[in-house]
Amino acid sequence: MAKRKSPGGELSGTAPVFGAGVRKRSAGDFRPSRDELLRYIDENPDKSGKRDLAKAFSLKGEDRIWLKDTLVELQDEGLLEVSRKSLKRPGSLPHVTVLDIYARDADGSLLARPTDRDAAAGVVVSIRPSRSGRGTAAGVGDRVLAKTFRDEGGSGAAYTARVMKVFDKRTQAELGVFRVLDDGSFRVDPVERGKPELIVDAEFRNGAQRGDLVEVEPARAVRYGLPRAKVLAVVGSLASEKAVSMIAIHAHGIPHIFPADVLAEADAARPATMERREDWRELPLVTIDPADAKDHDDAVHAAPDADSANEGGFVVTVAIADVAAYVVTGSALDREALNRGNSVYFPDRVVPMLPERISNDLCSLKEGTDRPALAVRMIYTADGRKIRHSFHRIMMRSVAKLAYPQAQAAIDGRPDNKTGPILDTVLKPLWAAYAALKIERDKRQPLDLDLPERKILLTPDGTVDRVIVPERLDAHRLIEEFMIQANVAAAETLEGKRQKLIYRVHDAPSLVKQESLREFLQSVGISLARGAELRTRQFNAILERVKGAENEALVNEVVLRTQSQAVYSPDNLGHFGLNLRRYAHFTSPIRRYADLIVHRALISALSLGKNGLTDGQESQLEGIAEQISVSERRAMAAERDTVDRLIAGYLAERVNGEFDGRISGVTKSGLFVSLPQFGADGFVPIGSLGDDYYLYDETARTLVGERTGKGYQLADSVQVKLLEVAPLAGALRFEMLTEPRPLPGGRRSFHKAKSRQKTLRGGRRPGYGPGRR
Repeated sequence: MAKRKSPGGELSGTAPVFGAGVRKRSAGDFRPSRDELLRYIDENPDKSGKRDLAKAFSLKGEDRIWLKDTLVELQDEGLLEVSRKSLKRPGSLPHVTVLDIYARDADGSLLARPTDRDAAAGVVVSIRPSRSGRGTAAGVGDRVLAKTFRDEGGSGAAYTARVMKVFDKRTQAELGVFRVLDDGSFRVDPVERGKPELIVDAEFRNGAQRGDLVEVEPARAVRYGLPRAKVLAVVGSLASEKAVSMIAIHAHGIPHIFPADVLAEADAARPATMERREDWRELPLVTIDPADAKDHDDAVHAAPDADSANEGGFVVTVAIADVAAYVVTGSALDREALNRGNSVYFPDRVVPMLPERISNDLCSLKEGTDRPALAVRMIYTADGRKIRHSFHRIMMRSVAKLAYPQAQAAIDGRPDNKTGPILDTVLKPLWAAYAALKIERDKRQPLDLDLPERKILLTPDGTVDRVIVPERLDAHRLIEEFMIQANVAAAETLEGKRQKLIYRVHDAPSLVKQESLREFLQSVGISLARGAELRTRQFNAILERVKGAENEALVNEVVLRTQSQAVYSPDNLGHFGLNLRRYAHFTSPIRRYADLIVHRALISALSLGKNGLTDGQESQLEGIAEQISVSERRAMAAERDTVDRLIAGYLAERVNGEFDGRISGVTKSGLFVSLPQFGADGFVPIGSLGDDYYLYDETARTLVGERTGKGYQLADSVQVKLLEVAPLAGALRFEMLTEPRPLPGGRRSFHKAKSRQKTLRGGRRPGYGPGRR
């Protein structure tokens, strides 16, 4: 049979493009059926936007309106959902994604699951052998980058995949703490919640001592009694400093030891020269960072614009360490930086993306030291509108290393020996320029959520001293806005040069989340127009409306949970939270691989010398974006787990203590309660809430009682008693001391929730579970 062009432009040797179900209206004029649309979206995940579909099926005029209406119907029916401005089937995978291989099937084929379980819960992927038989070798326990394909061959898996790259090899090892019992036998308490303790026989102890953090390999499961294991390695002692973060490092597979060739390459690096650089060493750039910062990758300067045509305007300069001059594509340094993806910040240590010779020395913009940089000079009007910008590869020399409180104190009238001499010439012009940029920022209206960040302060032995909420200063806001403007300028320049890059994208909330938000707001007396595409301005109006009200914390929390997660992508989807059409990360190449890619792209696009983006790396941007997005999520999870463990250890001596808290999560199993003074979360099981039968009302985010109509709602202020602490797991269990309060709708809310459950269970009456006494 002759080959035909498919709608996506690929050759097909089987069925005609428009088969059964396509309604022919006139010669050469077709409308695809719903099944045809769904099949095309399945087969062409990279070309599934509305424009792509219209082009693929040659739809114009009224047919485009028909297409839009049909797609809305499919979304309403739950057959489609919007992801990054493209359409996809619910639970479907990206064409390139990261997978964890967990088992083999009966035929010996490898089975994998998406690393991002939230994006595609329950999806099973069968790994295809390579076409040549000599492909990238992968095995059980590995994490891989793979191309995915919908499986039409009946393998039992939803997808098949071809491995593109194997990340770090991972054994089936578990992490735990070694214990010695009174009778001299050995046990290991797993770090992961819910796993049983393991027996270790003496011959498999491998030198482990009481209290050591160990990696163990569990033996085959037994029918009766505790499972056995052998110690593979001793990670360290729990009595030592930094042991808690080491648990997270191992549990999440974070690379933390630099290979010898990487360190050798870093040690051999020499300071960059003036070759192909502009000399900006006389420009009084300053670094403004946290007081405990060890690397300084950005410096700033501002001055009134001398151009009479821009009266009252400013020239703002942001200079960023030229990491590309030292980390060359394909080098050992580069491979390890990509493998890590980003630096990981724990309360007690930093796991850097680059060795200290690079991050803390050659690329750190030290005071009074010549350093290579990539700088952007931006011209603004008096009311903060950008006129133009330009990028330059320079040699700079910072005139001062300042901390945020130090710079702010100088502006507030309390200069010290370092800030006094530069107050009028450097600092005041910076604040004046920021005041202008803030006018335009306020017009843009980025999402304005009030989310204070907490910082854990440690004692010298690595335990928690106290938890603080650092004051948010104008110095922080100034640097943040300058960095945002530089990031935007980088994306604009690369787009203008038609140079491929990796964007930082933040998609608008999904339609499902938007509808859930509307239902919730309706439950608290706030209306939100249905069908309108939500913008940050509307979210801000909602937040402003509840400012100072009793439900302010509740609404802030729900609006936050409505947002999508920001990721890296070679496709521009804009940044919803910042309300920007294009955005890329440019300002932190010491700690983020995405920024290094953008630096290389700028060097290539603007012919700024050596070490630009190679053709080979440019062709791999999709896989790199996916890989570093996963690395970022891995780092966030590890940082969060470490904080949970540190706080749990801190509170272990306060069991039976009473605390003020706030409900941070409501589920059908119980309530999560956060302790604001510690930044920790604990759980209140539904069965401990008292002598009523509670049901979960998803719309109102409540647990509501059948008998009283009273209950608990997300963001309620409550008092709890700490009953149990599991420091290794970072888990807390509370008893609720606050009595349930009357809820809007009372018992009607209970029956509404009950009706919804009956619908979900096919009409069966829900059983009386925990909480019924």
